[in-house]
Amino acid sequence: MQNLQFPGSDRQLLVRLVSALAVTSSLLTGFPVITVAQGIPGLTLFGGVKSENQLPFRLDFGGQANSWERFRLRIPAKKMNLAAAKFVVSYPDYYEGSFDPNKVEVKVKGQKVPLDEVKWNKEARRIEIFPQKPVAAGGEVELVLSDVKTPSFGGMYYFNCQILSPGDLPLERYVGTWVLSIS
Repeated sequence: MQNLQFPGSDRQLLVRLVSALAVTSSLLTGFPVITVAQGIPGLTLFGGVKSENQLPFRLDFGGQANSWERFRLRIPAKKMNLAAAKFVVSYPDYYEGSFDPNKVEVKVKGQKVPLDEVKWNKEARRIEIFPQKPVAAGGEVELVLSDVKTPSFGGMYYFNCQILSPGDLPLERYVGTWVLSIS
Protein backbone atom coordinates (compact mmCIF):
# COMPACT_ATOMS: atom_id res chain seq x y z
CA MET A 1 0.00 0.00 0.00
CA GLN A 2 1.38 3.35 -0.93
CA ASN A 3 1.23 6.42 1.25
CA LEU A 4 -0.32 9.35 -0.45
CA GLN A 5 1.73 12.46 -0.06
CA PHE A 6 0.47 15.91 -0.73
CA PRO A 7 2.49 19.07 -0.92
CA GLY A 8 1.67 21.68 1.77
CA SER A 9 -0.98 23.65 -0.14
CA ASP A 10 -2.75 20.52 -1.44
CA ARG A 11 -2.82 19.05 2.07
CA GLN A 12 -4.44 22.24 3.44
CA LEU A 13 -6.98 22.15 0.65
CA LEU A 14 -7.83 18.51 1.43
CA VAL A 15 -8.20 19.25 5.16
CA ARG A 16 -10.47 22.19 4.39
CA LEU A 17 -12.55 20.11 1.98
CA VAL A 18 -13.00 17.26 4.47
CA SER A 19 -13.83 19.74 7.26
CA ALA A 20 -16.39 21.52 5.10
CA LEU A 21 -17.95 18.20 4.13
CA ALA A 22 -18.17 17.10 7.79
CA VAL A 23 -19.76 20.40 8.89
CA THR A 24 -22.24 20.38 6.01
CA SER A 25 -23.34 16.81 6.62
CA SER A 26 -23.80 17.42 10.36
CA LEU A 27 -25.89 20.51 9.62
CA LEU A 28 -28.09 18.68 7.14
CA THR A 29 -28.78 15.82 9.54
CA GLY A 30 -29.66 18.31 12.26
CA PHE A 31 -32.63 19.81 10.38
CA PRO A 32 -36.01 18.38 11.37
CA VAL A 33 -37.87 16.50 8.69
CA ILE A 34 -41.44 17.67 8.18
CA THR A 35 -43.86 14.80 7.70
CA VAL A 36 -47.59 14.43 7.23
CA ALA A 37 -47.96 11.69 9.81
CA GLN A 38 -51.34 12.92 11.03
CA GLY A 39 -53.04 11.83 7.85
CA ILE A 40 -52.04 8.21 8.22
CA PRO A 41 -53.55 5.98 10.88
CA GLY A 42 -51.03 4.42 13.23
CA LEU A 43 -50.51 0.83 14.23
CA THR A 44 -52.76 -0.53 16.96
CA LEU A 45 -51.51 -3.72 18.58
CA PHE A 46 -54.40 -4.57 20.88
CA GLY A 47 -58.01 -3.46 20.47
CA GLY A 48 -58.84 -0.24 18.74
CA VAL A 49 -60.80 0.37 15.57
CA LYS A 50 -60.72 -2.24 12.83
CA SER A 51 -58.87 -1.00 9.77
CA GLU A 52 -61.96 -1.23 7.55
CA ASN A 53 -63.74 1.21 9.92
CA GLN A 54 -60.92 3.78 10.10
CA LEU A 55 -61.51 6.97 8.19
CA PRO A 56 -58.75 9.21 6.78
CA PHE A 57 -58.14 12.68 8.19
CA ARG A 58 -55.64 15.49 8.26
CA LEU A 59 -54.65 17.90 11.02
CA ASP A 60 -53.43 21.00 9.19
CA PHE A 61 -51.22 22.41 11.94
CA GLY A 62 -49.57 19.26 13.31
CA GLY A 63 -51.99 18.22 16.07
CA GLN A 64 -50.20 19.91 18.98
CA ALA A 65 -51.80 20.01 22.43
CA ASN A 66 -53.25 23.30 23.68
CA SER A 67 -53.18 25.02 20.29
CA TRP A 68 -55.47 26.01 17.44
CA GLU A 69 -56.06 23.39 14.77
CA ARG A 70 -58.06 22.61 11.65
CA PHE A 71 -59.47 19.08 11.36
CA ARG A 72 -60.10 17.73 7.87
CA LEU A 73 -62.24 14.66 8.51
CA ARG A 74 -62.68 12.70 5.31
CA ILE A 75 -65.27 10.15 4.29
CA PRO A 76 -64.19 8.15 1.21
CA ALA A 77 -66.69 7.74 -1.63
CA LYS A 78 -66.91 3.97 -0.97
CA LYS A 79 -68.17 4.70 2.58
CA MET A 80 -70.90 7.05 1.28
CA ASN A 81 -73.34 4.26 0.40
CA LEU A 82 -76.38 6.40 1.22
CA ALA A 83 -77.28 10.05 0.84
CA ALA A 84 -76.79 12.15 3.98
CA ALA A 85 -79.28 14.70 5.32
CA LYS A 86 -77.18 15.10 8.48
CA PHE A 87 -73.61 14.33 9.56
CA VAL A 88 -72.90 13.58 13.20
CA VAL A 89 -69.40 13.70 14.65
CA SER A 90 -69.19 12.35 18.19
CA TYR A 91 -66.11 12.33 20.38
CA PRO A 92 -65.08 10.83 23.75
CA ASP A 93 -65.84 12.42 27.11
CA TYR A 94 -62.13 12.83 27.89
CA TYR A 95 -61.61 15.13 24.88
CA GLU A 96 -61.38 18.57 26.49
CA GLY A 97 -61.04 20.68 23.34
CA SER A 98 -63.54 23.11 21.88
CA PHE A 99 -65.15 23.71 18.49
CA ASP A 100 -66.56 26.73 16.68
CA PRO A 101 -69.86 25.77 14.97
CA ASN A 102 -69.56 28.86 12.77
CA LYS A 103 -66.29 27.54 11.32
CA VAL A 104 -67.54 24.18 10.01
CA GLU A 105 -67.65 23.36 6.30
CA VAL A 106 -68.70 20.37 4.25
CA LYS A 107 -67.00 19.71 0.93
CA VAL A 108 -68.09 17.13 -1.63
CA LYS A 109 -65.52 16.32 -4.30
CA GLY A 110 -63.72 19.51 -3.25
CA GLN A 111 -66.78 21.77 -3.66
CA LYS A 112 -68.23 23.59 -0.65
CA VAL A 113 -71.79 22.54 0.27
CA PRO A 114 -74.20 25.18 1.67
CA LEU A 115 -75.18 24.38 5.26
CA ASP A 116 -78.50 24.94 7.00
CA GLU A 117 -77.18 24.65 10.54
CA VAL A 118 -74.36 23.32 12.70
CA LYS A 119 -75.09 22.37 16.32
CA TRP A 120 -72.44 21.64 18.92
CA ASN A 121 -73.94 19.77 21.86
CA LYS A 122 -71.20 19.92 24.52
CA GLU A 123 -73.02 17.69 27.01
CA ALA A 124 -73.69 14.93 24.48
CA ARG A 125 -70.23 15.48 22.87
CA ARG A 126 -71.71 15.72 19.37
CA ILE A 127 -71.44 18.04 16.41
CA GLU A 128 -74.46 17.84 14.11
CA ILE A 129 -74.09 19.24 10.60
CA PHE A 130 -77.18 19.85 8.48
CA PRO A 131 -76.59 20.53 4.75
CA GLN A 132 -79.28 22.59 2.96
CA LYS A 133 -79.80 19.68 0.56
CA PRO A 134 -78.94 16.04 1.24
CA VAL A 135 -75.45 15.07 0.10
CA ALA A 136 -75.68 12.43 -2.61
CA ALA A 137 -74.28 8.97 -2.13
CA GLY A 138 -71.06 7.92 -3.83
CA GLY A 139 -69.02 11.11 -3.48
CA GLU A 140 -65.97 11.80 -1.34
CA VAL A 141 -66.92 14.07 1.59
CA GLU A 142 -64.69 16.23 3.75
CA LEU A 143 -65.87 17.77 7.02
CA VAL A 144 -63.66 20.77 7.79
CA LEU A 145 -63.63 21.94 11.40
CA SER A 146 -61.64 25.17 11.68
CA ASP A 147 -60.64 27.08 14.83
CA VAL A 148 -60.58 23.91 16.94
CA LYS A 149 -58.91 24.40 20.32
CA THR A 150 -57.07 21.17 21.11
CA PRO A 151 -56.96 19.75 24.65
CA SER A 152 -54.25 20.86 27.09
CA PHE A 153 -52.84 17.35 27.16
CA GLY A 154 -52.22 15.07 24.21
CA GLY A 155 -53.77 11.70 23.64
CA MET A 156 -55.54 9.46 21.16
CA TYR A 157 -59.15 10.32 20.47
CA TYR A 158 -61.76 8.32 18.57
CA PHE A 159 -64.10 10.61 16.63
CA ASN A 160 -67.06 8.65 15.24
CA CYS A 161 -69.02 9.54 12.13
CA GLN A 162 -72.68 8.81 11.59
CA ILE A 163 -75.05 9.97 8.89
CA LEU A 164 -78.79 10.36 8.81
CA SER A 165 -80.24 9.41 5.44
CA PRO A 166 -83.27 11.27 4.09
CA GLY A 167 -86.44 9.21 4.26
CA ASP A 168 -88.83 7.57 6.70
CA LEU A 169 -86.52 6.05 9.32
CA PRO A 170 -84.67 8.63 11.44
CA LEU A 171 -81.80 6.26 12.19
CA GLU A 172 -78.22 7.47 12.30
CA ARG A 173 -75.94 4.98 10.56
CA TYR A 174 -72.33 4.42 11.57
CA VAL A 175 -69.87 5.27 8.79
CA GLY A 176 -66.51 4.93 10.53
CA THR A 177 -64.04 6.37 13.03
CA TRP A 178 -61.24 8.90 12.78
CA VAL A 179 -58.42 8.01 15.20
CA LEU A 180 -56.90 11.42 16.00
CA SER A 181 -53.63 11.75 17.85
CA ILE A 182 -52.88 15.00 19.65
CA SER A 183 -49.28 15.26 20.89
